[in-house]
Amino acid sequence: MRALRTLSAGNRSLLRATDEDGLLHEMCRVIVEEGGYRVASVGYAEHDEEKHIRVMASVGIDRALLQGLALTWGEAGTGQWAVATAIRSGEPSVGRHLLTEPAYADIRDYAIEAGYAAVTAFPLRIEGEVIGALSVLAADADAFDKAEVTLLGELAEDLSYGIANLRTRVKHREAEKTIERMAFYDALTALPNRTSLCDRLSHTVANARHDFRPLALLVIKMGQFQEINETLGYMEGDLFLRAVSARLAPFTDDVRLVARVGEDEFAALLPGAGAENATQVAQQLLKILREPVELTDFAVDAHASIGIALFPGHGTDASALLRRATVAAGQATHSAAGYALCISTPDREFSQRLALMGELRRAIANEELRLYCQPKVNFGSRQTCGAEALVRWHHPRHGMLATGHFIKLAEHAGLITPLTHWVLEAAFRQSYAWAEAGLDMPLSVNLSAHDLRDPQLLDRIKGLFATWGTRPEMMQFELTESVLMEEPASAVDMLTRLKALGVKLFVDDYGTGFSSLSYLQRLPVDSLKIDQSFVGNMLDSKDSAIIVQSTIELGHNLGLEIVAEGVESEGVWQRLATLDCDTAQGYFISMPLPAAQFPEWEAQSRWHAPA
Repeated sequence: MRALRTLSAGNRSLLRATDEDGLLHEMCRVIVEEGGYRVASVGYAEHDEEKHIRVMASVGIDRALLQGLALTWGEAGTGQWAVATAIRSGEPSVGRHLLTEPAYADIRDYAIEAGYAAVTAFPLRIEGEVIGALSVLAADADAFDKAEVTLLGELAEDLSYGIANLRTRVKHREAEKTIERMAFYDALTALPNRTSLCDRLSHTVANARHDFRPLALLVIKMGQFQEINETLGYMEGDLFLRAVSARLAPFTDDVRLVARVGEDEFAALLPGAGAENATQVAQQLLKILREPVELTDFAVDAHASIGIALFPGHGTDASALLRRATVAAGQATHSAAGYALCISTPDREFSQRLALMGELRRAIANEELRLYCQPKVNFGSRQTCGAEALVRWHHPRHGMLATGHFIKLAEHAGLITPLTHWVLEAAFRQSYAWAEAGLDMPLSVNLSAHDLRDPQLLDRIKGLFATWGTRPEMMQFELTESVLMEEPASAVDMLTRLKALGVKLFVDDYGTGFSSLSYLQRLPVDSLKIDQSFVGNMLDSKDSAIIVQSTIELGHNLGLEIVAEGVESEGVWQRLATLDCDTAQGYFISMPLPAAQFPEWEAQSRWHAPA
């Protein structure tokens, strides 16, 4: 009965555990206080020369006292005790008598005084390796019969599982931190990167607009960087950039932000600053930055120039301010002062964007858009298993424009909904055409944040299924991680309703949106697509390789399939295969091609899936 009580209470402890040390102590406490045993302890096997046992937790006996016994899992001395035997053999050491066995002669008087008579130890095994043992002492010499040992053995196995699970959580948290660091911080200088700056700048602009306050953005260009790389090498160039970032770091505080935004460019965001204050800061920065920079063997002059853009005079969004401050930094290289204010005149690019916005509306109506697709291949079968739908714009003057060139235009012009409707219609129509040609291959469609807020989206998709008679497994939907994080609650609701249609759902660009594991578990999705920025760098970047491997393990632990985007070489393919990735997509398989040509490509490719 005491073993049953212990097992039940121990399982409750497993569910509540948040860290490894806490779990070990709580399990020992449960064994003694709720199970009625005299002592419980956990020791981990050290792999040093003496094969020490490190006492991790104990209840019923002082932990320092145990550690002072110089426990070992070797053959000699305390190596004959139950805990050492369990570690060494990998099997329980059952019903050892403290009052009669010669191995315990040195502690017999203490055992009699403390009321210990019998001990049993169980190995703790993780992934086939014994990491330590759980020891339980009882007052009665005939304790630990077969039934009791069976139940306590289950408790030890549960404890091993709990330890492994907590260690997995730690790895995942470390991977999340690495993802956040890579997504928002520059690896070389540890400063916030362009993504981080633009995010902060967007929020600061919104606050400035609300409060009717100005702000200044300074872009700092280091003119010597290219020459250092070419004459002294990249290691000296990296040393130069780290020295520059160290000089800029003191300017970062709770209000101001300094970031690295380009190869040789940095930026400083100054909320509430007008032209006069921004100019003063620029002068202070130039005084510091133009001091010689010490490299390995000698010092080099740092030729810094600073461009200044102001809200609202020079721009009213993050992109415009950053672009115009960068242009001003280029102009400042020819200025004796070393800094320059942006010239607040509309630039040619802005005018072209306005023109394209108007033309995009006509393009949707006049069938200037084209449906392309990029194939996906299963690693196990090495056969095509689907494709992702992509949209291209065949512009009358500019020729074929890729999605990235005009998708932002669609958002600014309020055309995302008509564009999504066009893609959905084209994808369902193409899926029907493939089926008529004898090709049953799922096609995935990307949905935007705006699409998730569209109350008519679900009815439109239902209508397309009814119109074309498409089977649910032939149509899939992808949503980027960043989109899902914008409005988590509504995203879960929409995904749940989409999932009810019987379709597969993908989290696209995973690793760039910094979603939490708890949130990921709530999403009714089937697959994670690892962002190509990590996949493409995994052979050259240890951090990228860790993120890819951790994402694959995380996804599989959650029962999700994993798709790797940006597979562009045989080496990357082979590495992903060894990591048990499920699906690949990228130029190594095929560049995007017109969707109508997909059946012919598939039939002739080395990835052909026999009917």
